[in-house]
Amino acid sequence: MSDRSPLPPVRLHPEAELARDALSTPLLSRAARLARWAGPDTRVDAGGGLVDEQLPAAVEALGLSGDDAAADASEAWRVAVDAGLVEVVDEEEGTVRAGEDLALLTGGSPQEVLAVWLTALETVLADASVPDLDGLVDEEGEVDLSALDWHPEGEAAFLDGVLGNLYLLTAGEDTPGGAPVPLPALAASVIVPSDMGEPTNDVLEQVSDAMMRLDDQFRMLEPVGFVAYRPVDEALMADADEEPAAPVDDTDVSRYGMVRLTPLGLYGMRARLREAGYEAPAVGDLADKGADVLLDGTADFPPGAAQAETEQWLQRREALAAARELLAAARGADAGAPLRRLRCQQALSLVGASAEPALREVLDDAELGGLARVWLTEHGAVDVPAPSEEMVYWLTIDTVAAQLAAEGNSEELRALVEGLAQQHGGFFAAVWRVDHPATADVLEAMGRLHPDKKVAKEARKAAFKARSQQGG
Repeated sequence: MSDRSPLPPVRLHPEAELARDALSTPLLSRAARLARWAGPDTRVDAGGGLVDEQLPAAVEALGLSGDDAAADASEAWRVAVDAGLVEVVDEEEGTVRAGEDLALLTGGSPQEVLAVWLTALETVLADASVPDLDGLVDEEGEVDLSALDWHPEGEAAFLDGVLGNLYLLTAGEDTPGGAPVPLPALAASVIVPSDMGEPTNDVLEQVSDAMMRLDDQFRMLEPVGFVAYRPVDEALMADADEEPAAPVDDTDVSRYGMVRLTPLGLYGMRARLREAGYEAPAVGDLADKGADVLLDGTADFPPGAAQAETEQWLQRREALAAARELLAAARGADAGAPLRRLRCQQALSLVGASAEPALREVLDDAELGGLARVWLTEHGAVDVPAPSEEMVYWLTIDTVAAQLAAEGNSEELRALVEGLAQQHGGFFAAVWRVDHPATADVLEAMGRLHPDKKVAKEARKAAFKARSQQGG
């Protein structure tokens, strides 16, 4: 998360569903109950927290029990104040009343409910960055900060970095939907340098310390609905001299903690990233935009996300009109045009036979005629004219240029390059003449990718001829 390049697109649940999730989270529901419980006799201290004398009544109102009941009630009250569910009327008297935002939880729109939840989330995240102060209180009842190695900005940045990496893992196409991430791997992602081979003992100790901090922090973030968390097994934290209650399986990574963002957490993390200035797209953002924005916007999307975005775009349009708009947007001689045409071809594969007239209209188009023939043939159309040799070579260059832009020097592209050289005798002798802006770049890439030195040399010679022809 150190750079500001666009993040992978995420698939969010509908806002109405997320708002229901927010209202059902333990922390926000407790905060709302306390806001409705508060009355003329409720008193708060200078910081807005419930006075100690009223905590037992708050605990009873929430139906809490156990050692953490008072702390849970106090946290819920703090969230109620911060989220605008409770308003302090008179700071000197410590009186309160229901806040304006309390009514939003029952009568507001999904967006308004989620805005309240986001405020609650920020309160919890701020609390999660504060260390446990137990044992640091001196004889006079004051916190001895000198005994505390705590840097607020650094701690907040650490947690933000961890959550950013968790977001990337959640958004990644290679991660199964909802799959939890092992806590050791998540901690290592922000501690271990990317260029380090085998971590040193010092680095491993830092990872272990980070895991313990994260274990506490994720326990705090679960009640607000941000994460689903399986804590670190208590047996792993027992003293070395103690005999474990049960045999310990060191190979079971889940015992070291497992965490994932919930759908609500994914929504919240994306909102925080956008607030921080990151480009964090969500599938569906482009559904109401033009085809040009769709094709450019999905250029760097992973295949699954690009298809999902395109499907939502197509759902809002009649098939024939959509096909015409896509084809018009795919034209161009700029550097991004080949990838636009590839995305156009992929989008058109999702359109039914009713789009056929739009494809026939561009059969004679130098840039679109090749992909139109491919589409018509794949859809079983009749009377599809055979392409000229010039069109075949132009489409080949355009396709390889698009694959280079989309995937770089991938194994799939390497296989495509080998296949082209094998299938077409005299390929390089003819293809350098193709009037396409990317001809020389494609031939240079083919020379770089082809494993046969003789064929690679032919490609480089053809690239030189193409560049000379283009005046370069």
